[in-house]
Amino acid sequence: MLTLSDLHPLTAYLTRIAHLQSAASVLSWDQETYMPRGGAAARADVLATLQSVAHQQFTAPELEDLLARWIDLETGSVFDPEAEEPARALLREVRRDYRRARRLPTPFVAHLEKTCALAHGAWLEAREKRDFRLFLPHLDMIVALKREEAAYIGYEGTAYDALLDAFEPGMTASRLTPLFADLNIRLKALLDRIRSSGVRPPSLPPGPYDTQRQIAFGSLVLSAMGYAFDQGRLDQAAHPFTTGFHPTDVRLTTRVAADDVTSSLFSCLHEGGHGLYDQGLDPAHYGTPLGESVSLGMHESQSRLWENCVGRSIEFWRHFYPLLRESFPGPLADVSIETFHGAINTVKPSLIRVEADELTYNFHIMVRYELEQELIAGRLAPADLPGAWNEAMRATVGVAPRHDGEGVLQDIHWAHGAFGYFPTYTLGNLYAAQFWQQAQRDIADLPTLIEGGRLAPLVGWLRDRIHRWGRMYSSDALLRRVTGESVNPDHFMTYLEGKFAAIYRLG
Repeated sequence: MLTLSDLHPLTAYLTRIAHLQSAASVLSWDQETYMPRGGAAARADVLATLQSVAHQQFTAPELEDLLARWIDLETGSVFDPEAEEPARALLREVRRDYRRARRLPTPFVAHLEKTCALAHGAWLEAREKRDFRLFLPHLDMIVALKREEAAYIGYEGTAYDALLDAFEPGMTASRLTPLFADLNIRLKALLDRIRSSGVRPPSLPPGPYDTQRQIAFGSLVLSAMGYAFDQGRLDQAAHPFTTGFHPTDVRLTTRVAADDVTSSLFSCLHEGGHGLYDQGLDPAHYGTPLGESVSLGMHESQSRLWENCVGRSIEFWRHFYPLLRESFPGPLADVSIETFHGAINTVKPSLIRVEADELTYNFHIMVRYELEQELIAGRLAPADLPGAWNEAMRATVGVAPRHDGEGVLQDIHWAHGAFGYFPTYTLGNLYAAQFWQQAQRDIADLPTLIEGGRLAPLVGWLRDRIHRWGRMYSSDALLRRVTGESVNPDHFMTYLEGKFAAIYRLG
């Protein structure tokens, strides 16, 4: 019977490659946090070298020879019919990654990595100056390279499918489009009910909210969630993100606004969900697919569950709101917990995705999803993106940007070449609601536990059901193992309707 221990030659080879990728990830994290901007060109060269060496090793004949000991590379059949499930899963996922990587020439990988590294600095400058033209030459090159990447990889449906598959394996535009179309109709119907309710939750005072106190409170919440600071850290960045180099070294970032205490707070909750997933992966499987998250949609489910299902619940704030008022006694002195809860759950179309409410957030994703497909298909030129963005925002979200900084330049993803990433945010919302309903069935008195600040039972449930499995199962298989069914938007709509019916007195 084939076991994981029998695959040691393969896992040892993969671990050496993972060391290179971890080194590149550290440098990418530094690029977005502490690196001086003048170092962009030199850093781009280093990242291109590291990633090209890692790609060369992963596509080398040595890896093919190792795989061929235990698996038919053409069919994917494992030679040992009695092989244990973990061994089968590892071979299946390495074969998938290998076949995808082999289709990309190493010089192309290095060129793409360097292009995106240089684009990061250009995006920062363009965003600060609110001038898309500063970023356009870089985006032109990235879009061309992503089309080339899709052609190398191959696809049955559209070129976009080849890129989407990197973030949500097995997902296609033909599956996503009708799912999103149905969700869009249901979300707009709920939005219309909310607008017709006549209820207008109050806004929170504009502060000022001290930066260091915001960071301190975010750290307090993260610790309560179970995020291990002896194996992670929290820093500031222009766009909040999480990077996990190893389950014992996971870095979170947040963005702080002096006039909005919720911006940093909810980015900490969001990134904390990512961080818990990365810290919950089995370190014994580092460097192999069993030590990696199954998909970006599944990763987003963890961040959205903590940010929204937990972090926007009244139970959560019955414990944490007194602590928040202690941190900011001036601005929040006259704000009741009911007022605060209503304010953080206000539904109002807005320009900025990361600050959008749970309902209209998904409209932002649908805008980006449609624009990405148009760009990759060649039906939309990058130069025409700001106009297309503004028109789509006006038609879908109901608001239009005043300048590029709050419009097409607000997200960093395209500077990273992450085309196909955005749909995973809405998938994450759907997965999160499904997991949340199951967690409430499985964990006795979960709302009471949260009200008492006892978050460990939920963390333990997530680690047992989701985190520890890595890529043992596909997203769909994992969702079915935990909840008994594939992705079902009914759970998300039930969750939203229940919450907003109470806040907006919908009846």
